[in-house]
Amino acid sequence: MKKKISLAALSYLSSVAVLLSFLYWFLKNEGFSESNFLIAGVAVLLLAAGWGYIISSHLLAPKAELDANLSHLSSEILHELNIPLSTIKANTTLLQKRTENEKSLQRLNRIEASSVRLERLYKELVYSIKKEIHPIEKERLLLEPLLQERIETLEAFGRNRFSLDIGEIFIEIDKIGFEKMIDNLLMNAMKYSSKESLIKVTLKENILMIIDEGIGMDETQLLRVYERYYQSDNQQEGQGIGLALVKAYCDEEGIEIQIHSEKGSGTSVNLNLEKVHV
Repeated sequence: MKKKISLAALSYLSSVAVLLSFLYWFLKNEGFSESNFLIAGVAVLLLAAGWGYIISSHLLAPKAELDANLSHLSSEILHELNIPLSTIKANTTLLQKRTENEKSLQRLNRIEASSVRLERLYKELVYSIKKEIHPIEKERLLLEPLLQERIETLEAFGRNRFSLDIGEIFIEIDKIGFEKMIDNLLMNAMKYSSKESLIKVTLKENILMIIDEGIGMDETQLLRVYERYYQSDNQQEGQGIGLALVKAYCDEEGIEIQIHSEKGSGTSVNLNLEKVHV
Protein backbone atom coordinates (compact mmCIF):
# COMPACT_ATOMS: atom_id res chain seq x y z
CA MET A 1 0.00 0.00 0.00
CA LYS A 2 2.83 2.44 0.89
CA LYS A 3 4.49 1.69 -2.44
CA LYS A 4 1.25 2.42 -4.30
CA ILE A 5 0.78 5.72 -2.45
CA SER A 6 4.39 6.74 -3.21
CA LEU A 7 3.90 5.96 -6.91
CA ALA A 8 0.62 7.87 -6.92
CA ALA A 9 2.26 10.89 -5.30
CA LEU A 10 5.08 10.80 -7.86
CA SER A 11 2.57 10.45 -10.66
CA TYR A 12 0.54 13.38 -9.33
CA LEU A 13 3.62 15.62 -9.10
CA SER A 14 4.58 14.62 -12.64
CA SER A 15 1.10 15.47 -13.92
CA VAL A 16 1.22 18.87 -12.20
CA ALA A 17 4.58 19.53 -13.85
CA VAL A 18 3.06 18.63 -17.23
CA LEU A 19 0.11 20.94 -16.61
CA LEU A 20 2.39 23.81 -15.64
CA SER A 21 4.39 23.17 -18.81
CA PHE A 22 1.14 23.34 -20.78
CA LEU A 23 0.28 26.64 -19.03
CA TYR A 24 3.67 28.07 -19.98
CA TRP A 25 3.34 26.87 -23.61
CA PHE A 26 -0.20 28.26 -23.94
CA LEU A 27 0.69 31.69 -22.58
CA LYS A 28 3.85 31.85 -24.65
CA ASN A 29 2.05 31.08 -27.92
CA GLU A 30 -1.24 32.88 -27.31
CA GLY A 31 0.27 35.83 -25.53
CA PHE A 32 -0.09 36.76 -21.90
CA SER A 33 -3.38 38.42 -21.07
CA GLU A 34 -5.83 38.29 -18.21
CA SER A 35 -8.37 36.24 -20.19
CA ASN A 36 -5.76 33.76 -21.48
CA PHE A 37 -4.34 33.32 -17.97
CA LEU A 38 -7.80 32.70 -16.51
CA ILE A 39 -8.69 30.14 -19.23
CA ALA A 40 -5.41 28.23 -18.85
CA GLY A 41 -5.48 28.49 -15.04
CA VAL A 42 -9.04 27.11 -14.78
CA ALA A 43 -8.12 24.24 -17.14
CA VAL A 44 -5.05 23.36 -15.06
CA LEU A 45 -7.02 23.49 -11.80
CA LEU A 46 -9.82 21.29 -13.16
CA LEU A 47 -7.38 18.70 -14.49
CA ALA A 48 -5.37 18.73 -11.21
CA ALA A 49 -8.55 18.40 -9.13
CA GLY A 50 -9.79 15.53 -11.29
CA TRP A 51 -6.53 13.63 -11.01
CA GLY A 52 -6.44 14.29 -7.26
CA TYR A 53 -9.95 12.90 -6.88
CA ILE A 54 -9.00 9.75 -8.77
CA ILE A 55 -6.00 9.20 -6.48
CA SER A 56 -7.97 9.79 -3.27
CA SER A 57 -10.91 7.60 -4.29
CA HIS A 58 -8.81 4.69 -5.58
CA LEU A 59 -5.95 4.70 -3.07
CA LEU A 60 -6.56 6.76 0.07
CA ALA A 61 -10.19 5.76 0.62
CA PRO A 62 -9.46 1.99 0.46
CA LYS A 63 -6.59 2.49 2.90
CA ALA A 64 -8.86 4.29 5.37
CA GLU A 65 -11.42 1.49 5.02
CA LEU A 66 -8.67 -1.10 5.55
CA ASP A 67 -7.50 0.68 8.72
CA ALA A 68 -11.08 0.77 10.04
CA ASN A 69 -11.59 -2.94 9.31
CA LEU A 70 -8.25 -3.80 10.91
CA SER A 71 -9.14 -1.78 14.00
CA HIS A 72 -12.54 -3.52 14.29
CA LEU A 73 -11.07 -7.00 13.77
CA SER A 74 -8.26 -6.35 16.25
CA SER A 75 -10.72 -5.15 18.88
CA GLU A 76 -12.77 -8.34 18.52
CA ILE A 77 -9.73 -10.63 18.72
CA LEU A 78 -8.22 -8.78 21.67
CA HIS A 79 -11.55 -8.90 23.49
CA GLU A 80 -11.66 -12.67 23.05
CA LEU A 81 -8.07 -12.97 24.32
CA ASN A 82 -8.92 -10.95 27.41
CA ILE A 83 -11.69 -13.34 28.51
CA PRO A 84 -9.48 -16.43 29.22
CA LEU A 85 -6.84 -14.18 30.75
CA SER A 86 -9.37 -12.75 33.20
CA THR A 87 -10.58 -16.28 33.99
CA ILE A 88 -7.04 -17.47 34.78
CA LYS A 89 -6.42 -14.52 37.09
CA ALA A 90 -9.75 -14.86 38.94
CA ASN A 91 -9.37 -18.61 39.50
CA THR A 92 -5.73 -18.27 40.58
CA THR A 93 -6.73 -15.75 43.24
CA LEU A 94 -9.53 -18.03 44.43
CA LEU A 95 -7.22 -21.06 44.68
CA GLN A 96 -4.58 -19.03 46.54
CA LYS A 97 -7.15 -18.21 49.23
CA ARG A 98 -8.16 -21.87 49.63
CA THR A 99 -4.70 -23.47 49.46
CA GLU A 100 -2.38 -23.84 52.45
CA ASN A 101 0.18 -26.22 50.96
CA GLU A 102 3.43 -24.29 50.48
CA LYS A 103 4.43 -25.96 47.21
CA SER A 104 0.97 -25.50 45.75
CA LEU A 105 1.05 -21.82 46.72
CA GLN A 106 4.42 -21.40 45.03
CA ARG A 107 3.03 -22.94 41.84
CA LEU A 108 -0.01 -20.67 42.01
CA ASN A 109 2.23 -17.66 42.55
CA ARG A 110 4.18 -18.59 39.43
CA ILE A 111 0.93 -18.94 37.48
CA GLU A 112 -0.17 -15.53 38.77
CA ALA A 113 3.17 -13.95 37.80
CA SER A 114 2.85 -15.48 34.33
CA SER A 115 -0.71 -14.20 33.97
CA VAL A 116 0.49 -10.71 34.93
CA ARG A 117 3.17 -10.98 32.27
CA LEU A 118 0.60 -12.24 29.76
CA GLU A 119 -1.68 -9.33 30.62
CA ARG A 120 1.24 -7.00 30.02
CA LEU A 121 1.90 -8.58 26.62
CA TYR A 122 -1.81 -8.24 25.84
CA LYS A 123 -1.69 -4.50 26.58
CA GLU A 124 1.45 -4.11 24.49
CA LEU A 125 -0.25 -5.88 21.58
CA VAL A 126 -3.22 -3.52 21.84
CA TYR A 127 -0.78 -0.59 21.97
CA SER A 128 1.19 -1.78 18.92
CA ILE A 129 -1.96 -2.21 16.81
CA LYS A 130 -3.36 1.19 17.82
CA LYS A 131 -0.02 2.86 17.11
CA GLU A 132 -0.08 1.56 13.54
CA ILE A 133 -3.53 3.08 12.99
CA HIS A 134 -3.30 6.46 14.72
CA PRO A 135 -0.93 8.42 17.02
CA ILE A 136 -0.88 7.44 20.70
CA GLU A 137 -1.84 10.19 23.15
CA LYS A 138 0.84 11.22 25.62
CA GLU A 139 0.27 11.19 29.37
CA ARG A 140 1.66 13.34 32.19
CA LEU A 141 3.04 10.95 34.81
CA LEU A 142 5.29 10.81 37.85
CA LEU A 143 8.46 8.98 36.86
CA GLU A 144 9.27 7.23 40.15
CA PRO A 145 6.01 5.23 40.59
CA LEU A 146 6.18 4.20 36.93
CA LEU A 147 9.71 2.86 37.36
CA GLN A 148 8.88 1.28 40.73
CA GLU A 149 6.06 -0.70 39.10
CA ARG A 150 8.35 -2.00 36.35
CA ILE A 151 11.03 -2.95 38.88
CA GLU A 152 8.55 -4.80 41.09
CA THR A 153 7.39 -6.80 38.08
CA LEU A 154 10.96 -7.89 37.35
CA GLU A 155 11.78 -8.52 41.01
CA ALA A 156 9.04 -11.18 40.95
CA PHE A 157 11.50 -13.32 38.96
CA GLY A 158 13.58 -13.55 42.16
CA ARG A 159 16.79 -12.64 40.37
CA ASN A 160 18.63 -9.33 40.73
CA ARG A 161 18.27 -6.64 43.38
CA PHE A 162 17.42 -3.09 42.32
CA SER A 163 18.01 0.32 43.87
CA LEU A 164 15.85 3.25 42.83
CA ASP A 165 16.82 6.89 43.45
CA ILE A 166 14.68 9.25 41.38
CA GLY A 167 12.91 11.98 43.33
CA GLU A 168 9.80 13.79 42.17
CA ILE A 169 9.79 14.47 38.45
CA PHE A 170 6.90 14.55 35.97
CA ILE A 171 7.29 13.44 32.37
CA GLU A 172 4.89 13.59 29.42
CA ILE A 173 5.24 10.45 27.34
CA ASP A 174 3.61 7.61 25.46
CA LYS A 175 3.22 5.49 28.63
CA ILE A 176 3.19 1.93 27.29
CA GLY A 177 5.96 2.71 24.81
CA PHE A 178 8.07 4.18 27.62
CA GLU A 179 7.41 1.14 29.83
CA LYS A 180 8.39 -1.22 27.01
CA MET A 181 11.61 0.71 26.55
CA ILE A 182 12.41 0.59 30.28
CA ASP A 183 11.55 -3.13 30.45
CA ASN A 184 14.00 -3.83 27.62
CA LEU A 185 16.78 -1.93 29.36
CA LEU A 186 16.17 -3.49 32.79
CA MET A 187 15.92 -7.00 31.35
CA ASN A 188 19.16 -6.46 29.43
CA ALA A 189 20.83 -5.36 32.65
CA MET A 190 19.56 -8.54 34.35
CA LYS A 191 20.45 -10.82 31.45
CA TYR A 192 24.07 -9.72 31.29
CA SER A 193 24.67 -9.54 35.05
CA SER A 194 25.15 -12.16 37.73
CA LYS A 195 22.08 -12.94 39.85
CA GLU A 196 23.72 -11.50 42.97
CA SER A 197 24.67 -8.12 41.46
CA LEU A 198 22.83 -4.84 42.06
CA ILE A 199 21.17 -2.85 39.27
CA LYS A 200 20.95 0.89 39.99
CA VAL A 201 18.29 3.18 38.53
CA THR A 202 19.05 6.83 39.29
CA LEU A 203 18.20 10.30 38.01
CA LYS A 204 20.55 13.28 37.97
CA GLU A 205 19.91 16.55 36.13
CA ASN A 206 17.23 14.98 33.90
CA ILE A 207 19.54 12.06 33.01
CA LEU A 208 18.00 8.70 33.86
CA MET A 209 20.75 6.12 34.37
CA ILE A 210 20.40 2.33 34.45
CA ILE A 211 23.68 0.92 35.73
CA ASP A 212 24.62 -2.75 35.97
CA GLU A 213 27.71 -4.65 37.08
CA GLY A 214 27.54 -7.14 34.23
CA ILE A 215 29.87 -8.41 31.53
CA GLY A 216 30.00 -5.08 29.70
CA MET A 217 30.90 -4.45 26.06
CA ASP A 218 34.01 -3.43 24.14
CA GLU A 219 34.17 -0.61 21.58
CA THR A 220 33.36 -2.90 18.63
CA GLN A 221 30.23 -4.20 20.35
CA LEU A 222 29.13 -0.68 21.30
CA LEU A 223 29.28 0.40 17.64
CA ARG A 224 26.82 -2.35 16.68
CA VAL A 225 24.62 -2.37 19.74
CA TYR A 226 21.58 -0.75 18.05
CA GLU A 227 21.64 -3.09 15.05
CA ARG A 228 18.53 -5.23 14.80
CA TYR A 229 19.23 -8.92 15.53
CA TYR A 230 22.73 -8.17 16.83
CA GLN A 231 23.66 -9.79 20.16
CA SER A 232 26.87 -8.96 21.97
CA ASP A 233 26.77 -12.38 23.69
CA ASN A 234 25.46 -15.26 21.60
CA GLN A 235 25.28 -17.47 24.68
CA GLN A 236 22.34 -15.44 25.98
CA GLU A 237 18.75 -16.06 24.96
CA GLY A 238 16.94 -13.45 22.88
CA GLN A 239 16.46 -12.17 19.34
CA GLY A 240 18.74 -9.15 19.48
CA ILE A 241 16.04 -6.57 18.75
CA GLY A 242 15.62 -5.00 22.21
CA LEU A 243 18.04 -2.09 21.87
CA ALA A 244 16.94 -1.46 18.27
CA LEU A 245 13.38 -0.95 19.58
CA VAL A 246 14.68 1.19 22.45
CA LYS A 247 16.59 3.44 20.03
CA ALA A 248 13.57 3.75 17.72
CA TYR A 249 11.32 4.80 20.63
CA CYS A 250 13.88 7.29 21.96
CA ASP A 251 14.26 8.87 18.51
CA GLU A 252 10.47 9.25 18.23
CA GLU A 253 10.18 10.89 21.65
CA GLY A 254 13.30 13.07 21.40
CA ILE A 255 15.05 11.19 24.21
CA GLU A 256 18.81 11.17 23.70
CA ILE A 257 20.31 7.79 24.61
CA GLN A 258 23.97 7.10 25.38
CA ILE A 259 25.53 3.79 26.39
CA HIS A 260 28.79 3.69 28.33
CA SER A 261 30.35 0.29 28.84
CA GLU A 262 33.63 -1.47 29.46
CA LYS A 263 34.32 -5.15 29.03
CA GLY A 264 34.09 -6.87 32.41
CA SER A 265 33.06 -3.69 34.24
CA GLY A 266 29.36 -3.31 33.49
CA THR A 267 27.20 -0.94 31.48
CA SER A 268 25.46 2.38 32.06
CA VAL A 269 22.55 3.39 29.82
CA ASN A 270 21.85 7.13 30.06
CA LEU A 271 18.55 8.63 28.90
CA ASN A 272 18.26 12.40 28.60
CA LEU A 273 14.65 13.20 29.62
CA GLU A 274 14.93 16.96 29.18
CA LYS A 275 12.55 17.06 26.18
CA VAL A 276 9.85 15.00 27.96
CA HIS A 277 10.26 16.62 31.39
CA VAL A 278 7.29 18.82 32.36
